[in-house]
Amino acid sequence: MVKYGLDYTRCRWILPLLLGIGVIFGIIALAGRGWLESQTLPYVHQASLWESCTRPGRGGPWTCESLMGYAWGRAAAATYLVGFILLVICFALAIIAFAIDTLRFNFIRGIGGLLFVAAVFSIMGLVIYPVKFSSEIEMTGINMFSWAYGFGWTTAIMEICLGFFFCCLPNYEDQILGNVKPTYFYSSP
Repeated sequence: MVKYGLDYTRCRWILPLLLGIGVIFGIIALAGRGWLESQTLPYVHQASLWESCTRPGRGGPWTCESLMGYAWGRAAAATYLVGFILLVICFALAIIAFAIDTLRFNFIRGIGGLLFVAAVFSIMGLVIYPVKFSSEIEMTGINMFSWAYGFGWTTAIMEICLGFFFCCLPNYEDQILGNVKPTYFYSSP
């Protein structure tokens, strides 16, 4: 990407595209019912960020309890949701920043800083949830934090990595804009 510059049409939209993938993963984490699941038969426990569902060992209907009745449930949901909203804002700002013909590199660095703030909020929610869930809600059998919880962590890791890219990109402003003379390593015999 640095070799051809951000004006190179195929490379210009890589970072906003990765932010869009992070937004999709965040939506999956927010809507997914697989934050915690029973690992072995009989499957008696399933939880999302919003509720915890159990059923009797021999089958039957699921009984769900809202996690919003717990202070830690509201805190985990609120912090992860704030991180997700900041990620969506960064996605919108990145589309605006890369759509402009002349890039504003300080603006891009600001997006990187906002991504780090989003990552902090997301990680706070992802740490509060398992610590308080396992200590305050009775679990039977063997349980595991599952696929939707993994999508939440993937979103947080993407926020950190993309924050580094957005913050470091202005350091290569001259190379991106083509203001550096090429260096040749050929010497005549």
